[in-house]
Amino acid sequence: MASDMSGSRFFVLEEGMFGPYDTRFSKIAPVNRGEPPQCPQCGEPMGMLMWLPPYRIELELYGEGLGDFVEGPGDDVLISQRFAEAYQAEELTGLLGFNPVEVVRIRRKRKGPSHDAVPPYFAVAACFGRGAVDEAQSRIQRSEPVTCPECRSAGVASVQGFALEPGTWQGEDVFRPRGKRGSIVVSERFSVLVQRHGFTNMKLTPIEEYVWDPDAKGPPTSPPVGPG
Repeated sequence: MASDMSGSRFFVLEEGMFGPYDTRFSKIAPVNRGEPPQCPQCGEPMGMLMWLPPYRIELELYGEGLGDFVEGPGDDVLISQRFAEAYQAEELTGLLGFNPVEVVRIRRKRKGPSHDAVPPYFAVAACFGRGAVDEAQSRIQRSEPVTCPECRSAGVASVQGFALEPGTWQGEDVFRPRGKRGSIVVSERFSVLVQRHGFTNMKLTPIEEYVWDPDAKGPPTSPPVGPG
């Protein structure tokens, strides 16, 4: 199994939990929400409720310093201004929003230096890309079968690595793939950008090595079920 599509490699993007820049955020009232995007074919929601203005947050600092990438509730994440500027200068694609947030307060969760200066942050969301999970080449246990060939939404019980179906990726550098919308997948260009600038609180795992198995189910014991 490989994540190569026309020479491209792909990675799952997660926060660098327990690292020196471990940072998370929570939303502060009033929290306004809009309807989630829907699959154009089956009409099922393709994500969580959209976060609408005002964008007011509390930063939770677990590491020594504030990270460039911050996860929180919902599908939204925060990126620092320095990351946003580099991302836009390199003309990467796939992130939506870039809405400035108001940092109301910082709560330090572990001992460490105080932070008087807080860098500007922006709320962004990864687009729902065309790249689709290749069920035959992935080791995913589904809690329910895939029934819609468009969104390919189905419950996931465990993941022991996955691949993208050849010909489905359309060049996005950050996206949520069809059939695995719970993960943010990034391109090799994105990975190079992170390494070149040393952006923090980002963990990049090749998709073929990505493991998510909260109930220790192990690899799938039966062939994957594809759309009908």
